[in-house]
Amino acid sequence: MIEFSLEIDASGLLCPLPLLRLKKALTGMASGAVVKVIATDPAAHLDFGVYANQSGHQIIELIKQDDKQIFYIKKK
Repeated sequence: MIEFSLEIDASGLLCPLPLLRLKKALTGMASGAVVKVIATDPAAHLDFGVYANQSGHQIIELIKQDDKQIFYIKKK
């Protein structure tokens, strides 16, 4: 199990809201901290992937369960 500092439940939210919640959370976190994001938006993996590539944050793991995606993202 991956240890995380904060969990964001973005279930039921569509783009760009899950990404905006992630960005806001990362702003207040220390470098190296991990955030867990639960999203049901089918395009969330695309949005988070592009954001991670551009910002330098790292998607440690992506778990797909039924209609939701669970991301573990480490702040750079």
